[in-house]
Amino acid sequence: MAPRALALILGWWLAAASGAQQLPPPSLSLHPSHGVSLGDAVTLRCHLPRPAARVEFYKEESWGLVKQEDVDMALDVAEFTLDGVNKEDAVKYWCQYRVSEPRGTSELSDPVELVVTDRTYPLPSISMSSGRNVGTGTNVTIQCHNKYNGVTFLHKDGLSAPIQHQKPDGGGTATFTLFEVTPADSGTYRCSYRPGGLYFLSSPLGENVTLEVTPLTGSQGDNGWPHGTLVAAVAGSCAAAFAFILVLVASFLLAARRRRIQSPGATPRSYEAVQFQVPPADSQALTYAELQALTHSTPPPCSFTTPEPPTIYAEVGTGGPR
Repeated sequence: MAPRALALILGWWLAAASGAQQLPPPSLSLHPSHGVSLGDAVTLRCHLPRPAARVEFYKEESWGLVKQEDVDMALDVAEFTLDGVNKEDAVKYWCQYRVSEPRGTSELSDPVELVVTDRTYPLPSISMSSGRNVGTGTNVTIQCHNKYNGVTFLHKDGLSAPIQHQKPDGGGTATFTLFEVTPADSGTYRCSYRPGGLYFLSSPLGENVTLEVTPLTGSQGDNGWPHGTLVAAVAGSCAAAFAFILVLVASFLLAARRRRIQSPGATPRSYEAVQFQVPPADSQALTYAELQALTHSTPPPCSFTTPEPPTIYAEVGTGGPR
């Protein structure tokens, strides 16, 4: 127990004395990233987040250092090429880097899998439950068949990575479902499989099936109606409501006009001048008085002027009876 504790203390002291620091991990990529067959060449690229003095590549099989390379401080990537890939190279890889000022070692990158195609494996077969042409929103089932119990992968042409994977049933059949397909799911699909074991050896891509998804005439709204139909329905409802409001306003105005016409006091008043004549003999004892006589007349249409009341002149006697 004491020697182990002593070793831990000694390790901590050495790390502190060397000024070790925590450095962000690099990232690792493969070129090409897929379609590598036995005998091909593949390049591993370690992408550095900061200048480094040395980069190291590690291989899963023995967790051994497969490459150690001094790096130009001005570079942000280090490469390691595998020539003539064999099945023992079909494993996981990592990389890390070291800096000198101050001294430190980064964490390991995330692993990458070098999948190598072995063309001696039999090709898998594929079938599709629906026809070639389906409508948007349909569920499509694709089945892949092989005679091994390894993992089966579903591929779509144009994509480097498989889109789905699963372990087949006891009969070597793996069933994949594409739910509620859209036009983006249109394309060519193929299968591959890995028998299992230590190495990432894969079968070649097998036969293919082609899927064509018919788009809707109009994009669907949230309630499932075609977007064009929904817009037309809303526009029709608005037009009907507007017409109903116009009918109500017109009816109200017509009723108000009829009430004004039928009202007893609705006839406008006008005045007419009347003059009463008195014999001249009585003029000495008379004086004039202004009287207003009320008569009914109809004003000319569309007249907005206020009529002046007419004046009536009469001779009124002030002297009494003769």
